[in-house]
Amino acid sequence: MFKPPAALLFFIFSLTAVNATVLFKEAPQFYNSPDCPSVFDGEENTNRLCSDDGIHVAMTLDTAYIRGSMAAILSVLQHSSCPQNVIFHFVSSASANALSLHAIISTSFPYLKFKIYPFDDVAVSRLISTSIRSALDCPLNYARSYLADLLPICVRRVVYLDSDIILVDDIANLANTPLNDAVLAAPEYCNANFTAYFTPTFWSNPSLSLTFANRSPCYFNTGVMVIDLSRWRLGDFTAEIEEWMELQKRMRIYELGSLPPFMLVFAGNIVPVDHRWNQHGLGGDNFQGLCRDLHPGPVSLLHWSGKGKPWARVDANRPCPLDSLWVPYDLLQTPFSLDS
Repeated sequence: MFKPPAALLFFIFSLTAVNATVLFKEAPQFYNSPDCPSVFDGEENTNRLCSDDGIHVAMTLDTAYIRGSMAAILSVLQHSSCPQNVIFHFVSSASANALSLHAIISTSFPYLKFKIYPFDDVAVSRLISTSIRSALDCPLNYARSYLADLLPICVRRVVYLDSDIILVDDIANLANTPLNDAVLAAPEYCNANFTAYFTPTFWSNPSLSLTFANRSPCYFNTGVMVIDLSRWRLGDFTAEIEEWMELQKRMRIYELGSLPPFMLVFAGNIVPVDHRWNQHGLGGDNFQGLCRDLHPGPVSLLHWSGKGKPWARVDANRPCPLDSLWVPYDLLQTPFSLDS
């Protein structure tokens, strides 16, 4: 009878503890190019999350999207010229089993530099209003608004990525986006109907509609952002976002989850990033999740924003054509019987 090693047994137990029913394969180890700086030489373990020369990536981590997160991590490392200099900061619900999540990540990525931060989703849930799709109401979707509070103060700049993305380019090219005096950079879309993101109640109220006076606001997707956390902290923008969320509870000024508060605070004041860094909408719309094609132009990042997720469609044997671009990064491993 096959007897798996203790480490594997712990990994299986960890998966069971987070209600997962799948195993993930170990990813290959990726090494820096010869010209990469050695950003961790001589540093103590406690300081390895703080390097200004490292590339800091923030993502949320939960059981519902863990398969997407694993694929996203693999894609970042595989296409990075300096993968050993990438530092991941994962935010998970305070009620989640952090030990189990840590085991899942470290088993597939033994050499990854990362930390998991607990997020008080119970506290933020009191600020959340229902939106057009229940998945958008998950408190963890709002964690991106709290990165400046959650991450160590020594982390000054971070790339935030959703879990339903795949990179096919070097993340350093995105992370090094010049921010100038802006707090964040993101791909923006000025041809979108900006007014549609807010309710008639918002636009009919002069004191609210004047929010965008002296700005040229455009829609931007918060699933891909470069954020200057130092400037964010100085401006206390988390408190400003929460003020809009509290107003939303009283007046219903928008319909779409965590995105509108970001636009209310930052739209018209961000650094635009080339659209190649967010080929978004591949999950279809928020109701039916229909298949979509790529937008014209080059591709550095694929984003399955919308209802449909590639792993769910693959498992249902109803993949969209572009889901085949996600499959090579899927670390899912077929479960086996311990009695075999």
